Amino acid sequence: MKPVRKTGIKTDRSAFDLRIPLSNRQRPVLLLVLAALLGMLLGGCGKQDAIPYSKTDFYFDTVVTLTVYDSPGHESEANALLEAGMQALSDYEKLLSPTVEGSDLYRINHAQGEWTEVSPETATLLYSALSFCKSSGGQIDITLAPVIELWDFHEEGSNAALPPANRLKKALSHVDYQSVSVDGNRVRLEDPEAAIDLGFIAKGYIADQIKSLFLEKGVANAIINLGGNVQTIGAKPDHSGFSVGIQRPFADLGDYVTTVTLSDAKDAPCTAATSGTYERCFQIGDSLYHHILDPATGMPVKTDLSSVTILAGNSMEADALSTACLILGCEKAKAYIESLPDIHAVLITADGDVIRVD
Repeated sequence: MKPVRKTGIKTDRSAFDLRIPLSNRQRPVLLLVLAALLGMLLGGCGKQDAIPYSKTDFYFDTVVTLTVYDSPGHESEANALLEAGMQALSDYEKLLSPTVEGSDLYRINHAQGEWTEVSPETATLLYSALSFCKSSGGQIDITLAPVIELWDFHEEGSNAALPPANRLKKALSHVDYQSVSVDGNRVRLEDPEAAIDLGFIAKGYIADQIKSLFLEKGVANAIINLGGNVQTIGAKPDHSGFSVGIQRPFADLGDYVTTVTLSDAKDAPCTAATSGTYERCFQIGDSLYHHILDPATGMPVKTDLSSVTILAGNSMEADALSTACLILGCEKAKAYIESLPDIHAVLITADGDVIRVD
């Protein structure tokens, strides 16, 4: 088994209401891959001769690709748009990564319980994340960072190991999202040893912001792929949607179990996000240990799903829902998705069954 790398968060399995306040609905991991990468079969900009212009880089511990579509010969204009998008990704990493010294999250986590002034965007995202923690009854917890740090999902084979029980117990004592206070643009951790990680929601939020940036610059057709959080603008020249492949869990990269269609057409999903137990994991004996952790135990959450792909109207919501539904398990996830308007999903069970939910 060759696990694909990813970061995450997770917990137990009771149903919960995940609706995010409308004013905050903008943002989690993942291997959702474009069915035809940079697909020449995909069109753009409403022009029949449009071609894709792309740029790939590495942010948020994953490969990211931005693609815009325009007529041949418009390379300089397309590259300027792509550079603006990549600069925005760099800025968001410096703002929201807990490991980048000087970022808002880094400063919050190292403030020893003191108030920290953050950007309005960080404060807005934290409000949304905390709302999600509350509605989940604590099954998702943004203060799981001390536990996450104890797990190394980059190790494989004989080097893979579980965290020491005593260290795990100590880290768990500092996990409580209710210890996070947000007052305007000021944030404080009441527990000085607590720390925040926004792995379940940040990339989705950022994908939505890159889409807004491109729209402001007049982009009519684009694909924003942040390591599996896929956000789209427009559709193909024939007005059909973009085809996106969903990775088969535990298979070689590019082995798609099925495809979904994304577009900005009315009532159609324009974004997709996937969470899976195969993304960052290792095996010891017959036991698989994956990166989606339970805040109650610090261990990987038990679930009968290997992968959840959420199709929605914005990436932040899709990102959060994909993690939530993976935690819930198959039957509760199906019922939950069916209760939500304009949300669709592809569930892949641990046995390999593919279930579409509309």
